[in-house]
Amino acid sequence: MGSQAEFGIDRYRGGMDRLETRELAHFLALAEELHFGRAARRLGISQPALSRTVARLERRVGAPLLLRGGREQALTGAGRVLAREAAAVLAAADAALHRTRRAGQHEPRLVLAVKPGGDGGLLPALLAAHRAGPDPVRVDVLLCDPAERVRLLHDGTADLALLHHPPHDLTGLDTELLLTENQLAVLPRTHPLADRPRLRPADLAGEPTVRWQGTSGPDRAGPEVRDLTQLQQLVALGQAVAVLPESVRGQLRADLCGIPLLGAAPTALLLAWPEHSTSPVTAAFVRTAAALVAA
Repeated sequence: MGSQAEFGIDRYRGGMDRLETRELAHFLALAEELHFGRAARRLGISQPALSRTVARLERRVGAPLLLRGGREQALTGAGRVLAREAAAVLAAADAALHRTRRAGQHEPRLVLAVKPGGDGGLLPALLAAHRAGPDPVRVDVLLCDPAERVRLLHDGTADLALLHHPPHDLTGLDTELLLTENQLAVLPRTHPLADRPRLRPADLAGEPTVRWQGTSGPDRAGPEVRDLTQLQQLVALGQAVAVLPESVRGQLRADLCGIPLLGAAPTALLLAWPEHSTSPVTAAFVRTAAALVAA
């Protein structure tokens, strides 16, 4: 086993904090392409320049990052770790840039990411309560696909989001519970079960069930959808059934029905924000939401 001096660890002690985002971006492109030529073209640099960057990174971390040989490359264990960490560092840097730019604006504002129709009917009251507060700031409501909301929080585009749990992954987020809802089975009115006053999950066994884009689906997952319009069209065509929060009932098409689904786990409507947020305007909005729900 090589000595620390052999791997240059003494020279670059604490070297990870000397890594540049440009170097990490170059290595991440190579890790994704696993080919020096393709990665260099993607980055708009020469292949020798990319090779020098990788060699410099290997000296700094004190371990090989690639298994060389042949035209295609493979990552070593250290290379896989660096690729994963590089992706996280670059995402964090982008998020920091987004948040810093907004913090530097003359007029403070908040960006709230919401799925169309996914507010449980609370959004108008929530915005009104915020405007009536002591120090209201402008709130831009960003309507987006279901899967986008978590990404927008993590990359700094949004300060807050309204999420349903399940199915969203809440890793890295803080949340405030706004509403707990029972669930509905959404079926075409021509479905054999459509005349039932209530259903149980077992009644839907064998039925393909739609799932939101970017989220995990049930055991028998059906087609993936981006929005409520897509979902309703697929259900109306008999391609799948859906399980949705009770507040969606008023938005259903005339050719669909919503039947209470007894025994299904309730869904929670949450106000979510990045767990490392130190924004006082975000904190004020969360306090307003909590007070509204408590009242």
